[in-house]
Amino acid sequence: MDLGLKGRTALVCASTGGLGEATARALALEGARVVVSGRRGERARAIAAELPDAIGVEADLLAPGGVERLVSAAGEVDILVLNGPGPRPGPAATMTGEDLTAAVDALVRPHLRLISLVLPGMRARGWGRILAIGSSGVVSPLANLALSNLGRSALAGYLKTLAAEVAADGVTVNMLLPGRIATERVARLDAAAAEREGRSVAEVEAASRAAIPAGRYGRPEEFGQVAAFLCSEPASYVTGTALRCDGGLVRTL
Repeated sequence: MDLGLKGRTALVCASTGGLGEATARALALEGARVVVSGRRGERARAIAAELPDAIGVEADLLAPGGVERLVSAAGEVDILVLNGPGPRPGPAATMTGEDLTAAVDALVRPHLRLISLVLPGMRARGWGRILAIGSSGVVSPLANLALSNLGRSALAGYLKTLAAEVAADGVTVNMLLPGRIATERVARLDAAAAEREGRSVAEVEAASRAAIPAGRYGRPEEFGQVAAFLCSEPASYVTGTALRCDGGLVRTL
């Protein structure tokens, strides 16, 4: 299938590792010009050098002016992939006002600013894709990840509202929700769970695999390929959705 991405520019946030990197690589393989970005500038440039048409940009979206500098470096953006590091794990009962502010600052505020800068151009050209890399916690809140559940769900509500407003302009807005994908972030969460519960990491991983109908953690490239499809021309009638890539982990329709 031709995804119709040749000549399109894709800005992928936090793409120096994990799901962001996998998405950037998948888009590049489909012919998109990819802007690899993240706080690790050298890593961003190294990944970009491995791709057929890409640039690497050092960007801290939480720093003053960071969003604006990234969009300026990217140029005309056809595809915006929203992504960022998750907040620290922790229970809901101990959440403070400062925690709430931090979650919104990391998971909502910079994404809204990015959209405000690239959306007018997408609407004017009659084509655009906005895809947020979220979490299965959006549809089934995850234990001990209260801040992530809160921030990502807030972003999901905003994006669902936005999707209806811009669909007639040829712009789609979706979320892709990973389950247990074998990334550094999931490895850190498994290690934290092992320490918290007094178990070995191997035991935590085995329990996680047992809860997944597919019987394994997902591979980052599997996630990236689904993301590329949602950013494609054939997916032009898919908008306002939160699609799960989780091996069947979440037991809801």
